[in-house]
Amino acid sequence: MKTTETPAPVPAESGTPVHKAQAGPGGPKKEKKEGTTLNVFSHGVLVIWAIMVGMPLVWAVMTSFKDDASIFGSPWSLPDKLNFDNWSRAWSQAHMSDYFLNTILVVGGSLVGTLVLGSMAAYVLARFDFPGNRFIYYLFIAGMSFPIMLALVPLFYVVDNMGMLNTIHGLILVYIAYSLPFTVFFLTGFFRTLPTSVAEAAFVDGASHSRTFFQVMLPMAKPGLISVGIFNFLGQWNQYMLPTVLNTDPDKHVLTQGLVQLAVSQGYKGDWSGLFAGLVMAMLPVLAAYIIFQRQVVQGLTAGALK
Repeated sequence: MKTTETPAPVPAESGTPVHKAQAGPGGPKKEKKEGTTLNVFSHGVLVIWAIMVGMPLVWAVMTSFKDDASIFGSPWSLPDKLNFDNWSRAWSQAHMSDYFLNTILVVGGSLVGTLVLGSMAAYVLARFDFPGNRFIYYLFIAGMSFPIMLALVPLFYVVDNMGMLNTIHGLILVYIAYSLPFTVFFLTGFFRTLPTSVAEAAFVDGASHSRTFFQVMLPMAKPGLISVGIFNFLGQWNQYMLPTVLNTDPDKHVLTQGLVQLAVSQGYKGDWSGLFAGLVMAMLPVLAAYIIFQRQVVQGLTAGALK
């Protein structure tokens, strides 16, 4: 009886190429599949997050053009017609124009003061070595972690003793002090990423420290200034606790205080359309600022990592 002998496999030569089809199950195909699954999952999470954030904004804008009967009768439907009188009523009768003016004065003044003082302090801490440099820097960082609620009572008495209670300039100074720690922390790291050769060339040409800072280094730090300016604008525009404690004069209320008063008054009147119009008015400047400067914000946040 004959038996068929299976010939022994011939070992492949070292120079013989191995085809991709012969690769094991854990090859590039599996990695590509895992990467695709991860991308689909991450994009799905981003889409859900965008819907959660965007839907309330769209609904508020849509509701601001409805009348009160449509708000309660069909809250999710589109308005039958655009009722612009809701906006005019909120602007004039609810004194939203006065709140806007006060807010622009306070936020505009505090934003300019914060950027000027914060950039100067950050430049010195980032570029010059002197005794106490790190101590001052860590003091600013400690100011970021200090809860503002613990400082409200002593801050009230300090502002009152200085004669700046219920004043626009007093609120501006408090906003500047409130925003300086984060501004110095952010810009110090940004100034460290800028090249020193440009400043050294300016010194060789006879420029002073102040001229080098304002004409050479500050324009180079424009992305960082825009980024920290947007963050400060958002925080100061939406600030409610500080003006509530330090600004009790109704004629000098800022927008957040006006919105609370509008919610109370319009709620009792039943003028919900005017209330939503006021809310959208307060929301639009923030959205516009971010849409206009979103590219600069991203550039400022990634500048330190890319260098």
